[in-house]
Amino acid sequence: SKCVAIGLRRSGLGEVRAAPGSGAPPPAAEPPVSLFSVRTMPKLQGFEFWSRTLGGARHVVAPMVDQSELAWRLLSRRHGAQLCYTPMLHAQVFVRDANYRKDNLYCEVCPEDRPLIVQFCANDPEVFVQAALLAQDYCDAIDLNLGCPQMIAKRGHYGAFLQEEWDLLQRMILLAHEKLSVPVTCKIRVFPEIDKTVKYAQMLEKAGCQLLTVHGRTKEQKGPLSGTASWEHIKAVRKAVTIPVFANGNIQCLQDVERCIQDTGVQGVMSAEGNLHNPALFEGRSPAVWELAEEYLDIVRQHPCPLSYVRAHLFKLWHHTLQVHQQLREELAKVKTLEGIAAVSQELKLRCQEDMSRQKEGEKPAGGLPFFHWICQPYFRPGPREGSRENGGARSKRALEEEEGGTDVLSKNKQKKQLRNPHKTFDPSLKPKYAKCDQCGNPKGNRCVFNLCRGCCKKRAFREAADCPGHGLLFKTKLEKSLAWKGAQSRL
Repeated sequence: SKCVAIGLRRSGLGEVRAAPGSGAPPPAAEPPVSLFSVRTMPKLQGFEFWSRTLGGARHVVAPMVDQSELAWRLLSRRHGAQLCYTPMLHAQVFVRDANYRKDNLYCEVCPEDRPLIVQFCANDPEVFVQAALLAQDYCDAIDLNLGCPQMIAKRGHYGAFLQEEWDLLQRMILLAHEKLSVPVTCKIRVFPEIDKTVKYAQMLEKAGCQLLTVHGRTKEQKGPLSGTASWEHIKAVRKAVTIPVFANGNIQCLQDVERCIQDTGVQGVMSAEGNLHNPALFEGRSPAVWELAEEYLDIVRQHPCPLSYVRAHLFKLWHHTLQVHQQLREELAKVKTLEGIAAVSQELKLRCQEDMSRQKEGEKPAGGLPFFHWICQPYFRPGPREGSRENGGARSKRALEEEEGGTDVLSKNKQKKQLRNPHKTFDPSLKPKYAKCDQCGNPKGNRCVFNLCRGCCKKRAFREAADCPGHGLLFKTKLEKSLAWKGAQSRL
């Protein structure tokens, strides 16, 4: 079988690695990875890879930073997901940091968690392949992230900000296709032009990509400017390539999945936000939130993960309920233990059951929701007002905030600070005025003997061997003590 063959594959130094999914721990000392390791069996490609290795997966959980960890993947698989991706991993960090490898992949080996695709972000062919060689024995394919549109991806020069560098992408995928024992796949965003998107997909296929996930939004469509994903782009790509294609975007329920497959002809559909708000999306169910919250917390107890991941999942699962019982939002944000989070979730469950008991026959959900707030359901991200599109398309986040409420509306961060300290003010005219340092203009120390800020005072006190009690600088005192000690030593 494939697992046995992979388990017998030798590393660059000839050491045998444990078979994936066997539950065996990774080797204590990792051998150096060779870019020219020999494969013992031909790897499957294209539709054969999708049908045999991935089991013809149609329902796919997207790679989500800090959100598609093992516990969440297992929950999603129990409720209809047929294929999962790991969170996006940084190839360069994965190569140099053994703890990063253990925390994000090696310690999460689980027989139930297959088929699995590991996603990396990278911008260097050799680094990408080195990372993939370290991961290939623990997954069924390696995915190159070409879809992340966030500012951190722009600064790091990866994700969707590589989509214009076709020569680099060809070299990365070609080298990975040649050297890896598992297939290489890609997740992309579209260009505004369908023709360019099609050529982009064909280039990736020609370089060696064996499966393509197409997110039907451009890299500019994010946050409040997300808008609707274009299934027309995805349909055009599907017709133009001879490898399997997954669609991503506009998936909120099982009916959307079926409609997307019918309209675009893709082999599978990937969900991110829809899955986070309803992990039973691929089952076609909308259960009570506490049912899935309790199941997830039970899995986390068996397969621990950082508390920040758990809290983020509970915020999304309980999103609509927290709009009603807002006092519990702060409690969920402040708890420091898993049992504390479970207690808040239990309290939310009790509140919901009380709301259910008071529900009148024929009453409709408030706020235009399709279901009552205690039922798992989609969350539709609010977009900018229509007028902003008429005035020139994309607008910055700050411009949108100013448009909605001007300077009177505080940012979310400032609102949180004001919750912690109700007397805090952000009005610049009410801020206390400080006397300025004579040299640099920073606020000076109130008791500084030189009328300077701490930085300037420290330099001057050191230069002149002087003391400044206001800043706690005692250069003169320490010098005198040192000279006195040396004098005493010489007399002795």
